Amino acid sequence: MTRKPPTQLDDVSKAIIEQLQQDGRRSYAAIGKVVGLSEAAVRQRVQRLTDSGVMQVVAVTDPLELGFARQAMVGIRVTGPLEKAADRIAELEEVDYVVVTAGSFDLLVEVVCESDEHLLELISDRIRTIEGVVATETFMYLRLRKQTYSWGVR
Repeated sequence: MTRKPPTQLDDVSKAIIEQLQQDGRRSYAAIGKVVGLSEAAVRQRVQRLTDSGVMQVVAVTDPLELGFARQAMVGIRVTGPLEKAADRIAELEEVDYVVVTAGSFDLLVEVVCESDEHLLELISDRIRTIEGVVATETFMYLRLRKQTYSWGVR
């Protein structure tokens, strides 16, 4: 599989992204004043950045506030094609993050569940029954100390 070269961002595009990371609802006019562009020019830049897949503007929720009392990272060992198992796991509604890794686990999967019982059902009845999954190890989150999305513009 051939990967395309990474997108090169100029300082203005980086500044626009930083502004939206601080407040995703910030107006294009307000961003334009900070970065030195017109509202229309900012709108066009944001559209190009989203169309190209460089960024998304989304609402980030707090799972605890929405009744999802259990979050966990699940390390998964797989036999056979990793992508096939990863794709099947990614289809599960409770899964919000899937990454193919090197190391003691083949996949790392973040899940958000309503309860311990829900987490148990997800792992035992659905993840462990996927073809190729041979072992799981669950790391339950006790407290979130840091979550940031600002790494992309250094």
